[in-house]
Amino acid sequence: MGTREGPERPAAGAAPGEDVLAGRRAVVEALRAGRPLRKVLVSRGAHGDAVREIIHEARRRGITVQFVEPRHLHGGSEAQGVLGLAAVRPMVEVDDILAAAARRGEPPFILVLDSVEDPANLGALIRTADGAGVHGVIIPRHRAAGLTSAVARASAGAVEHVSVAVVTNLVRALEDLKRSGLWVVGTGMGAAQLYHEARLLPPLAVVMGGEGRGLSRLVSEHCDLLVRLPMRGHIESLNVSVAAGILLYDIVRQIAGTSAGNPGPPRAHRE
Repeated sequence: MGTREGPERPAAGAAPGEDVLAGRRAVVEALRAGRPLRKVLVSRGAHGDAVREIIHEARRRGITVQFVEPRHLHGGSEAQGVLGLAAVRPMVEVDDILAAAARRGEPPFILVLDSVEDPANLGALIRTADGAGVHGVIIPRHRAAGLTSAVARASAGAVEHVSVAVVTNLVRALEDLKRSGLWVVGTGMGAAQLYHEARLLPPLAVVMGGEGRGLSRLVSEHCDLLVRLPMRGHIESLNVSVAAGILLYDIVRQIAGTSAGNPGPPRAHRE
């Protein structure tokens, strides 16, 4: 426990399979969530309430705190004088997300991402999912951003609180969700129905397409329903994290309306 002196280069100090969490918020949230950290690196001269909380919480948990010269703390301005060396956060299975919803006595509410490759977007999506009460996020193993320290920073720590499952075949995962009783809604610019006209209530999986091309053809074909957001300006589409925020929070609104006794329009029968 205690503090060990001496510089260490994070790249050299990170063991194989470890992730580097850069930034005070990312490290604070990791500690609060009980994520195992091997070591916390703090730049000499770093100060403030967040730094003091990090040092206190790390020592309380028996995690080594090592002070290093600023030149040895890689990560640039994003590090904010603090790095955490952590084992790569384990992914969960889709069944784990469904089980978590069941433990909470709630119908599953899941966000599925089709090839979101920008870590900033993935982080923002996870942050929005946490705010909307989503039970978990599903991402494909290939052609998509993974859970890196950049994603953790962009999520403002939400990655520590939202379960993320990685699947090899997204279409198969959607079919498995359907068999588990979930409806699958995707977004598309050519969809006939506007998002606020649809009855979107859990058990539900919301599928958002990646940057540029949106949903792939196969994923789109395996959605029960496609909706679109109205675009009244000159740009054809919104950033995926912004679009997801609009759609997820409209679902939150519908859930609240149902709780207040308004069932909303009937859901169409699945073919």
